[in-house]
Amino acid sequence: QIVTRYGTHLPGDIDYSGHSFDSYPNGLAAVFGPDAIPQAGLLQIVAFVGALELFVMKDVTGEGEFPGDFRNGALDFGWDTFD
Repeated sequence: QIVTRYGTHLPGDIDYSGHSFDSYPNGLAAVFGPDAIPQAGLLQIVAFVGALELFVMKDVTGEGEFPGDFRNGALDFGWDTFD
């Protein structure tokens, strides 16, 4: 959020019709304003996040040590043993 309020945006176009990243406003104006993200793009973002929540980001093995622990028994670098 600090980066976008500073005015720094990704270079290039966000779609094939030539809209650049900085042509869309920040915050709620990007959703509800006159220069808002098109509804199809917003639906695509919500569908992608929903797919991640339903199919990818879940505790399959039941070994989660804390809420949000999606390692599923992998990637244990021993960082939690530094207590």
